[in-house]
Amino acid sequence: MPALNFSIRLCILALLVTTVARAADADFIPLSPAQAQALGIGTERLPGASGARATGLPGTISIPNGQQRVVAAPLAGIVESLETAPGMNVRKGQILARIASPQALELQRDRVQADAQATLARQTLQRDEQLFREGLIAESRLQASRANATQAAAQAAERRQELTLAQHSGGQTLSLAAPISGSVLEQSVTVGQRVEQATPLYRIARLDPLSVDIQAPLAVASQVRVGTPIRIPADQASGEIIAVGRAVDPANQSVLLRGLITRGTEALRPGQVTAVDLDLPPAKNPGYTTQIAQSALIHHRNRQWVFVADKNGYRALPVQTTGRFGGAILVSGLPAGAPVVTTGVAALKANWLGIGKD
Repeated sequence: MPALNFSIRLCILALLVTTVARAADADFIPLSPAQAQALGIGTERLPGASGARATGLPGTISIPNGQQRVVAAPLAGIVESLETAPGMNVRKGQILARIASPQALELQRDRVQADAQATLARQTLQRDEQLFREGLIAESRLQASRANATQAAAQAAERRQELTLAQHSGGQTLSLAAPISGSVLEQSVTVGQRVEQATPLYRIARLDPLSVDIQAPLAVASQVRVGTPIRIPADQASGEIIAVGRAVDPANQSVLLRGLITRGTEALRPGQVTAVDLDLPPAKNPGYTTQIAQSALIHHRNRQWVFVADKNGYRALPVQTTGRFGGAILVSGLPAGAPVVTTGVAALKANWLGIGKD
C-alpha cells in the first residue's frame, strides 16, 4: 500500500512539472526546418554584440564651412576676362578674373601721395631732432613732428594695403587670384559685365573631406557619440560623426547629426541626398535599441512581440517600440545578433495562438 501511494505521488509530481514546463514555454513554437520552409518563414539577423546598426537614415552632403571661399570684386569696374568656369579645378594663387577699374588708378595716386607725405614728414622729423639737440627749437615742436611722421607713415601703409587687397596688377587692372586650391562651384558674372564693389564673381571649395547632415530618430541619436562610424553604402564612402545636435525637430522627433566623410568623397556631390548607415556602440545589455522591419512586429495581449529563431523552433519575445523610421521600427528588448522572423509572421502567429488546431 505505501508503495502504491508513492507511485501515485510520483505521477502527480511528474504531471505538475510537465504542466509548469509547458506553461513556462507557452511562447515557444516547435517547428522543423521543413515545416518552416512550407510556411514561408524567413529571418533577418540583427547586428551582433559588437554593435547595433541604424540603416537607411536620410543624409544630405554638404561642404564644411572652412573649405569654401567667395571671390568678390574688390572695386567697382568692368569684367575684362574670366579665366575659369564651374566644374574646373584651380590652384591657390591662380588668376581667376581680371577687372578694369578706374578706382585702381585713384588708389595708386593716393598711395603715391601718401608715400610722398610720409617721406616729407620723416625728413622734417630728422631736421627737428637735430635742431632740438642744438637747443634751437622747443620740445613741443619736436613732439609735433614725431606725431606727424607717425601719422603719415600709418596713412602710407594703409594706402599700400588697399592696393594689395585690391590685387592691383598695374594700371587700372585688378587680377583676382584663387585664395585656396579647389573646384569652382559657381560663376556669378559674365565678361563685359559691370560689377560693384564686393560683387561675388566665383565660389570655390575644397571637396575633400565632405560633411553629411543626418536626420536620426531620437532613440537612435541617444546612442550616437562623437566618433561613431558612418557609412554610405551606395557610394562606398565612410567617415565618422563629429557633432550630435542638442535640439529635437518637433515635427518628426528627429535629431540632426553632423558627419565628416573622409573616404570615398570622389563619388559624392554637394547637395546630394543619400542613405547613411550608423555603426552604433556595442550593446551592453539586451535592452539596446535596434531597427527591425515593420513586418516583424505583431500585437497580442496588449503588447508587441517579435518571433526569433530558436533551437528546433521559434520563440515569441516581448519588445518595446521606441520609434518609427520610414518602413522600419525601433525596438528594445531583443538580444544582439538574434535572427528575427520577417516573413511568414502571420502563419507563425496562427501556430502560436493555436488557430486552426483541434
